Amino acid sequence: MYIKSDREIELMRTAGKIVAEVLEKLKEVIQPGITTKEIDQLAEEYIRKNKAIPAFLGYGGYPASVCTSVNEEVVHGIPGSRVLEDGDIIGVDVGAFYEGYCGDAARTYEVGSCSDIAKRLIKVAEESFFAGLEYAYEGNRLYDISHAIQTHVESNGFSVVRSLVGHGIGKNMHEDPQVPNYGLPHRGPRLMAGLTLAIEPMINAGKHNVRTLSDGWTVVTSDGSLSAHYENTIVITVNGPEILTRL
Repeated sequence: MYIKSDREIELMRTAGKIVAEVLEKLKEVIQPGITTKEIDQLAEEYIRKNKAIPAFLGYGGYPASVCTSVNEEVVHGIPGSRVLEDGDIIGVDVGAFYEGYCGDAARTYEVGSCSDIAKRLIKVAEESFFAGLEYAYEGNRLYDISHAIQTHVESNGFSVVRSLVGHGIGKNMHEDPQVPNYGLPHRGPRLMAGLTLAIEPMINAGKHNVRTLSDGWTVVTSDGSLSAHYENTIVITVNGPEILTRL
């Protein structure tokens, strides 16, 4: 676990603000008729305009600046010619490096008019992040966050993806520790001020099982059920958690 200095946290604040602004701007353009490639282009343009670098582009060979995951796609959907249709949901994951430090966040958006279950899934994904955040205090254990997320999701009749996790973040997009969205409380490393984490519930309307498509990136639900993703980069402070990727 790598504890950040005040200066490092300040740079991550700037990176996080850029990511948050991208996600806010996408709210205005995500509607039926837009392609996932257009979403990617808009995001990359904004990131670069703010003197930052898209964190995902080229990462492990990933070919785009953001991830666009539609309906049963959980994460890592590759932007392309797909046209969004009324009733779809889309998870957009955005990462940006500013002066060598990373911010990473995701939101799931409704496209036009969505089903009640889709709306509820999106809402519970967001709520579960905040349920976990209530335990992101110095002295607690990492899996206190994980357990709170799992409890909230499952009490609402949905399931938590187990084979994908949140992560530490900073100079690298992925650092230790891993942050699962399920687990037993009072376990895992002790939380300390200066620790920066990307907490990201990924939840399914059906079972938790997932598989990766032949493109080597796109993860989908095994049963074809809808999936939602909500993520923020946070820092643990002596006064509690601060979200770095929210305006």
